[in-house]
Amino acid sequence: MKDFKRYYTIPAPPSEVYAALTHEGTIQLWSGDKVEMDATIGGEFSLWNGSIVGKNLELEASKKIVQQWYFDNDDVQSIVTMKLHNDKGETSLELRHTNIPDEDFENIVDGWNTQYIAALIEFYEE
Repeated sequence: MKDFKRYYTIPAPPSEVYAALTHEGTIQLWSGDKVEMDATIGGEFSLWNGSIVGKNLELEASKKIVQQWYFDNDDVQSIVTMKLHNDKGETSLELRHTNIPDEDFENIVDGWNTQYIAALIEFYEE
């Protein structure tokens, strides 16, 4: 199991980025794929047509999102923590993804960098 941590700058305030990460309709706008999101503690979600599934563990409006991501046949919890910090009207997003299965690590990191966060940044740059 491996961990991944990185900071990203999103050209929007934390309140908007939080909404874009937790509201079903907004996620669908920037991801372009089918989304299911129950934005409550314990609520489950499915992103990118089911390629990412899990549940919300902590939600602190405009500040923090903690999710458990499910991996096939894996009993260890893979936890994603996103902390949102205001940085001159933009958002410094602190991402930490723990307990990533070794065989999925490269794909997960690539997905964060080139799809998930890249799509979110592009959404706000347009």
